[in-house]
Amino acid sequence: MYRIAVLPGDGIGVEIVPQAVKALKAVAARYGHQFEFAEALVGGAACDAAGHPLPDETLALCKRSDAILLGAIGGPKWDQLPVELRPEIGALLPLRKELALFANLRPCILFPGLLHASTLKEEVIKGVDILVIRELTGGLYFGEKKREETGDGGQKATDILTYSTYEIERIVRFAYRAAQQRRGRLCSVDKANVLESSRLWREVVSELAGEYPDVETTHMYVDNCAMQLIRNPRQFDVIVTENMFGDILTDEASMLTGSIGMLPSASIGGEVGLYEPAHGSAPDIAGQNQANPLATILSAAMMLRYSFGLAREAEAVEAAVCSVLEEGYRTPDLVQAGRDDAAIKVTDTVTMGDLVAERIAAQA
Repeated sequence: MYRIAVLPGDGIGVEIVPQAVKALKAVAARYGHQFEFAEALVGGAACDAAGHPLPDETLALCKRSDAILLGAIGGPKWDQLPVELRPEIGALLPLRKELALFANLRPCILFPGLLHASTLKEEVIKGVDILVIRELTGGLYFGEKKREETGDGGQKATDILTYSTYEIERIVRFAYRAAQQRRGRLCSVDKANVLESSRLWREVVSELAGEYPDVETTHMYVDNCAMQLIRNPRQFDVIVTENMFGDILTDEASMLTGSIGMLPSASIGGEVGLYEPAHGSAPDIAGQNQANPLATILSAAMMLRYSFGLAREAEAVEAAVCSVLEEGYRTPDLVQAGRDDAAIKVTDTVTMGDLVAERIAAQA
């Protein structure tokens, strides 16, 4: 019995999460597992219903679960709330801190069926398989924030970027172990030519490199990395970086896969892992049954692998997604503008979820 906290959240979250639940139920039926799902409010929906984006009962449910499946949080409706009540600040960050989720894993893999879906040239993106590991509980997002009045009647805003040796060592060792299980290459991304925190980051990585002689270690400035992801993404195996840099680079990397709707993520480190798509709540398409659920379904596959140790079942979900894409099924975000392809079958959120679940059930 695996207990899963289900937090649909806001916007398209309420549409895509049920599709991942379908996939997990198909896995349970196919492989003889039991998943117990318990749903709770989070984000703007929780603000509306309970006055806070992370109600105590939601946090308690997360802590007593084996894993958490999260949809998306936030939207323009809640942008004018006090900072501490905005869904992203009042829910996501406390969840990461309370559950000690210091490592965010975002695999960027191009499924063969989506070779034509990206806006980049096929010869550049073919075979892309990158794992970005982002430190998740430090840096600017968690540092002290303040505003002060200035003498000219304006304001001065300050965000403090802080990292300790311990925080850096913890995430970098995690990244080295991941690289050992992949192709043995680790690229540490920083801005050591400008930032003191990045200079410490680079020093720590350089010291740890000697403990992992089987992994090739390189360093790269974040601005160069942003360019290289587009210029030659296949040079990368595992990328490890700090919180804000990882947030930005993974959104860029998602376009290598055809759409940010294909990018899953796992936030782990504590006793309970949190799994969510890398994209946001997409309020512009919410309620239209157009959202791509595949990142959420692939996040559920990561749950099976990292929280439950069910590698075979995770591979079954990934194979089902690959099969559906090979058959030509696409949500609107995966259809390249101006490309006329008779083999493409544009479908909706619910149907895509049904197709993946059917492929899982049909596997030998």
